[in-house]
Parts: sequence; C-alpha cells; structure tokens
Amino acid sequence: MSDTTHISWTDHTFNAWWGCTMVSPACLNCYAKLLAWRFRKLGWGTGVERLPASDNTWTLPEVWNRKARKSGIRNRVFCLSMGDFFDAEVSEEWRKRLWDTIRICDSLDWQILTKRPENIISMLPADWGNGWDHVWMGTTVEDQTRADERVPILLDVPAKVRFLSCEPLLGEVNIPRIGELDWIIVGGESGPSFRPMEEAWARSLRDQSVQNGVAFHFKQWGTNKIDAAGRLLDGREWNEFPATPYQLAELMPA
Repeated sequence: MSDTTHISWTDHTFNAWWGCTMVSPACLNCYAKLLAWRFRKLGWGTGVERLPASDNTWTLPEVWNRKARKSGIRNRVFCLSMGDFFDAEVSEEWRKRLWDTIRICDSLDWQILTKRPENIISMLPADWGNGWDHVWMGTTVEDQTRADERVPILLDVPAKVRFLSCEPLLGEVNIPRIGELDWIIVGGESGPSFRPMEEAWARSLRDQSVQNGVAFHFKQWGTNKIDAAGRLLDGREWNEFPATPYQLAELMPA
C-alpha cells in the first residue's frame, strides 16, 4: 500500500486484500504473485486463503478523501493491484466493507480493474443503480481472445466510466465496440521473463482510440527490468484520461 505510486495512470493504490488465481495469459508472469511471496510468504491460486488488509490500511482511503475534499483536486485510486475485486474466492464480508469504503470516499475516483468481468453484476452493491459517479469500471484485455470475451461483458455493466487495460499487450488487438468505451491503457510487460510488445500493436490501439474519440494512455514499453521502460510512443507521451461525470458537469452551462 502506498500514498504514492509509480503507475502513471493513478495516484494511489489500495489493496483490501492480497491473493488471487491466474485466469488468462496476462497472468503468466504476475508481479503480484511474486511480491506476495517475497513480502508475505503468501501462496497463490485456487483454494489458497486470501490475506485481508490491516485495520490501519483501511484508514488510508479516508485520509486521501479528506485531502482531496480540502484541496478540491480529485485523486485516482487503483483498486486492487494485489488481487481482483471480483474474485469469487474472496469473502463477501471483505467486499462489502470495500464497497462501503468506496461509497463514503466519493472525493476520490476509484479505478476498479478486473480479469473477471463476468462476476461484476452479481457482486455490485444494492444501491449501484446506473453506476456511481466516482467509480470507473475496467477489465484487462491482453489479446484478441480476451477482447472478444471481456469487452461485451464490460459494456453490459452499468457504469459511468468504462476502460480497458491492455497490459501486458501480447498481440495485435482490434477492440469490439471501442466507441462505447471511455479509456484505453496500453503497456508492455516488465520483469526478467517479459514478453516483448511490438510497436505496431501499440500504434494500432492508439489509432483505434484516436479515430473513435477514446482517451488513450500509454504506460510503458516492455523491458527485463521492473518499471524501467520508456513511455514514448512515436516521440511523445500519451497521458490522456477519460472525461468524468464531474468534469462534464463543470462544462454544463449554468
């Protein structure tokens, strides 16, 4: 857990629990699995107990929320980086506590990213309605198979902001119904066993995003060192973010 983060598309990470099960090719070199073993001696996979956050950790979002409310600057919170929000092996009590925290901390924009979009609707809180203004819902799309499977499911979820994380990008991907999305993140894999990302794959997603008016964020190229790759795509950084309900409200005439 950190008050700051090296991830270019967020301001904070919040992990209500640690632990997960590998479900697709993107998981092969999972950094969270390695960190969980290194720092917590925590196993990974089906039937392995997830580790809940400490009570001290649970106070962090409220601290960030007070700061954001006082400054008037909304911060983004990536939830979760060490697990999956919609993991069916996670206690429903933990998930309810997390929803309650998110509900209260509405001066933050919560970025929920999952590899299990098929579980989202059944695990939403009762008062979700058409989505909460401060929650962005996303899924990981690393290849064409995952794009074809997961994007239509995500688009059926009521949400104010929907996004894809194409990281690690493992092949050329054509995003179905891309114009219905709000944001595309693209990045290569890092670490000793990284799988290289071709420039053409990243350019294709950049071009699809631009042509369809979807915000595009290029996180990094792949490298054999964690977080050491550059961020330039065709000579520039792409740091776009989606328009949120709050920003759109500010643009409305009085």
